[in-house]
Amino acid sequence: MASSNSRSSTALSLPTVFAKELLAPLFGTLSKIDIAKSALFYYVIAIYSLKAYRHLRARGVTTTGKEVFNYVSQFVVRLILRVPSTKRKVAAQMDKAKLDVENKLVPKGPDVTRHLALPEEGKSIEWILAEMDKMDAELDGKSNVWREGKLSGAVYHGGDDLQRIIVAAYERYCVSNPLHPDVFPAVRKMEAEIVAMVLKLYHAPDGAAGVMTSGGTESIVMAVKTYRDWARKVKGITEPEIIIPASAHAAFDKGAAYLKIKVHTIPVNPYSRKVDIKRVRRAINANTILLVGSCVNFPDGNQDDIAALSDLAVRYNIGLHVDCCLGSFIVPFLEPTGLSGGNGKGKYKLEPFDFKLPGVTSISCDTHKAEDIRLQYGFAPKGTSVIMYRSSELRAYQYYINPTWTGGVYASPSLAGSRPGALIAGAWAVMQAVGTKGYLESCRAIVLGARQIADAITSSIPELYVLGDPPASVVAFGSKHPNVNVLEVGDAMSKKGWHLNGLSGPPAVHIAVTRLTVPLVDQFIADLKDAVREAKVSPSGQGTMVALYGLGNSSAVGPDMVGELATAFLDALYKA
Repeated sequence: MASSNSRSSTALSLPTVFAKELLAPLFGTLSKIDIAKSALFYYVIAIYSLKAYRHLRARGVTTTGKEVFNYVSQFVVRLILRVPSTKRKVAAQMDKAKLDVENKLVPKGPDVTRHLALPEEGKSIEWILAEMDKMDAELDGKSNVWREGKLSGAVYHGGDDLQRIIVAAYERYCVSNPLHPDVFPAVRKMEAEIVAMVLKLYHAPDGAAGVMTSGGTESIVMAVKTYRDWARKVKGITEPEIIIPASAHAAFDKGAAYLKIKVHTIPVNPYSRKVDIKRVRRAINANTILLVGSCVNFPDGNQDDIAALSDLAVRYNIGLHVDCCLGSFIVPFLEPTGLSGGNGKGKYKLEPFDFKLPGVTSISCDTHKAEDIRLQYGFAPKGTSVIMYRSSELRAYQYYINPTWTGGVYASPSLAGSRPGALIAGAWAVMQAVGTKGYLESCRAIVLGARQIADAITSSIPELYVLGDPPASVVAFGSKHPNVNVLEVGDAMSKKGWHLNGLSGPPAVHIAVTRLTVPLVDQFIADLKDAVREAKVSPSGQGTMVALYGLGNSSAVGPDMVGELATAFLDALYKA
């Protein structure tokens, strides 16, 4: 029996051993596949853990927690909004708001003439001008309301003398196109000279270079594109990130959205309104391609600590872009006027901000922030800006070049292909007409006007306070009185004919002083005092600023609703 069992065991073991020998390679392959799967799994975990760590380090625990909370809240509220009764109610309210937006922009009624198809025969110049007059009348004369001067920025009129110069330049070069420099050599020359003049204003080193664009937004988007391509080629970065202050212009977010770049938005100090440098340093990682600072920023007109950002840019070998689109032809002239000394000394503390700082690698400056031939920003026609780079090598990453296109080699310096040479000619003509002396006088008048407003708020309107210590042309004010909503103040100012900008984070209102504003500074201060009293005594809560601010902050989907209204606004722009 024992012998039989032994033989049976031996007999069974032989095929088993044989099978194992045959299947051993397969077992080895399976083992390698399992190892590869495990390696891939742990690699993915490591990558996403690193991303989560960098995100948490840049945003901080509190901000990250708020982001998660907002995401969950939005998800829950959107589910609630799917309930038919709630959905109908919200839709009705949004439809009414959209109709209000449309009614404010699009003229209605049987008396409105509409031109929705080409005329059978061409019209005379007399007919065209008469029809333009009719359009102005149909809009209750609103087409020229900006001439009253009660406007925050937006229009930088140069006065009749400067307007004649611009019109003459337009007429001479109205059909020119810089895409063809061999056909329009004078426009090419003027563009190169504009860039050279602006580079000199911002103390650019030898070898620095620049390009003209259609405005500050394009300059900023082009800078973001430049650093993305530079970082990919030089540093091998394929998942780029940029770090911007909360006060930076929305064009940086816009450019990042277009170009699929991650943005870390860093809070500003609530008192100085400068970006938190410690938080910027903490947000820097191996994928960071660009730091951003403003001089001055759009929301409250304050300046970031560009010198500290420059040190970080040098230390980590990353780009630093300084947005001077609003500072334009004001901040370079502050020190020469004596209003601000170097290194932040002087009556108005403008700190270093340009190419004198070694870490500054690019600057954007709008030449169209302009007003009067005597008192202006840059005074060029709308649609001109300059983006400057520390070196021509860096500028080359902005270019688009397609050497294999069937239409021939295609190369352009910016987003546009064909460009209006008349705008370039107008900018060149204005800069020649104004000159250094004119810009110095302009800087002095505008900055003193803005400072008069800021000082009046601080000294004689106790319900309000000035955000930070703005050194140039923009003044923002918030409320420190529990019974005064600053956005109510903004609405009251609107009723008095002033067109100001409402802000959030904190709620505030700002005015960008221009040449048109300077003669009205005393009236602005008097109207502001009255508006504060009205907001304190009888707040309406129904004004545009209050309504939009409330909509944007009253619920988890408030920003979505504001976005829907903004879409309706853009749609209304194209309703004939």
